[in-house]
Amino acid sequence: MTALTMPASTPGIRPRISGLTAESVFVGRSLRHSLRDGESLLMAIMLPVMLMLLFTFVFGGAIDPGGGYVDYVVPGIVLLCAGFGASSTAVYVANDMRTGVIARFRTMPLRAGAVLTGHVVASLLRNLLATGVVVGVAVLVGFRPTADAWGWLGALAVIALYILAITYLFAAIGLAASSPEGANAYGFVILFVPYLSSAFVPVDTLPTWLQWVAENQPVTPIIETIRGLLMGTPLGSAPWWALAWCVAILGVAIAWGAWLFRRRAGTR
Repeated sequence: MTALTMPASTPGIRPRISGLTAESVFVGRSLRHSLRDGESLLMAIMLPVMLMLLFTFVFGGAIDPGGGYVDYVVPGIVLLCAGFGASSTAVYVANDMRTGVIARFRTMPLRAGAVLTGHVVASLLRNLLATGVVVGVAVLVGFRPTADAWGWLGALAVIALYILAITYLFAAIGLAASSPEGANAYGFVILFVPYLSSAFVPVDTLPTWLQWVAENQPVTPIIETIRGLLMGTPLGSAPWWALAWCVAILGVAIAWGAWLFRRRAGTR
């Protein structure tokens, strides 16, 4: 028999961790940080729920006296929930950059960029959980979707893709900001975008100049796709525009984030 021989390691050089090991480690790290920062997670859930209750019971009677406004507003609230939850990613990433933890990770035998992936995946999981809670509360207050299993799966896929895209965008903002406070301020601006869409009222009820803005921004087709899948309203070309916008945002955010990470963390 011939014995198997292993190549000797080069002195002073440690083998890099391969596969998805580094990513899984950083996902776990980010999830543990989320559990320790329970206030942010709680607010990411409670704020959309409070907005849904506000619009349903305070403004809903004036907007839809028939009592069906909750069915209209829930898809928009779901995207607001995703935005509030994803915005914390910008703060977490900016804090990692400020504390110098990225530089410390660079001394380890792993791909330092995996920390960014960890933040994004953990945010996706947090937001899907928060979305489930918001939808559950909506059902309790009268939300009655007509979707079958395929409709629910389709809506969940659109929501997950939107969360992934906007989380990568917030991660890039966290890299671009000079401080966690700045990252929070920049991210707050993005959270206003759903208010200029069909989230709360039909586009044709808006002022003429604002209708063009609402019709040609990314959130409106995403909301209309979710609304159509859950409530059976006409979809038209909304799913294609929703997919195009999500892919475009995701592509730009990944490219921008990678460039910023190489620039600020000094990686190759």
